[in-house]
Amino acid sequence: MLNIIGNRFKFITISIILVVVSFVLIISFGFKLGIDFTGGSLWQIKFENQNISDVDIKNFLNNNQKLESYVYKELSSDSVIIKLAVVSEESHQQYLGLLKNKFGDLTELKFESIGPSVGDQMKSRSIWAIIFVLIGISSFIAISFRKISYPVKSWKYGISTLIALFHDVTVPLGVIVAMGHWGNVEMDANFIVALLVIMGFSVHDTIVVFDRIRENLLSRKISNFDQVVNESVNQTMARSINTSLTLVLVLLALVFFGPTTLKDFNVILLIGVVAGTYSSIFIASPILTIWHKSSNVK
Repeated sequence: MLNIIGNRFKFITISIILVVVSFVLIISFGFKLGIDFTGGSLWQIKFENQNISDVDIKNFLNNNQKLESYVYKELSSDSVIIKLAVVSEESHQQYLGLLKNKFGDLTELKFESIGPSVGDQMKSRSIWAIIFVLIGISSFIAISFRKISYPVKSWKYGISTLIALFHDVTVPLGVIVAMGHWGNVEMDANFIVALLVIMGFSVHDTIVVFDRIRENLLSRKISNFDQVVNESVNQTMARSINTSLTLVLVLLALVFFGPTTLKDFNVILLIGVVAGTYSSIFIASPILTIWHKSSNVK
């Protein structure tokens, strides 16, 4: 049996380091926001002429004064993304004609335009969505475990879950910032969805561990709370790891063989699932034992 609780401070230190690094990245570089949050127009085009080079497209965009604001990113050998300021449908069709005249036949895969006010509203709602989910989950767990308020108060189960979820959200956010700074990846609404999915998956694992702690507390006399928690974590560890491993394998397949447009989304999901599994086993339950010892000191 692994002595997870006996080594709790080592595991918690690892998490603290990851969270601090993530905060340093966020403060240093900030998020590279996509048009979902800043407003603008996003245009994905596939050119029929396979001989058109990246340089040809970039030079055309640079030299054409009607396309002053843009960001060009290659999705594949025959598909590009062009980011513009918010443009009207009339301007959109005008730009389309210019590209056709210059490069020949092309297929417009996607064009979407979001106003600045809509982008600000989506940014605000995304932040509140994450906050409400964090508070809602921790409150639900505190209420669900109200029957085992000894030796640790039920609300402390909720706070322990909240701390673990904070870890699970912060680590992927740090990765998103790193991807934006070094890989020119923009944060869009898909990443918010990924964070919410990560929280849901993580809290599921945490509840499984906490539920086993509850069963063990109710079925025996409490002689050593640390021992009860350690046994509970060990009893559920195989289940948590196996469940996470199946999802990790699927996400790895999607990262390497799935659609290019969803690759970044799947990478964040993958990192979040690993972080969530780690926190469920090595963070949430050990924090309960720290609460317990702190209460005894008092």
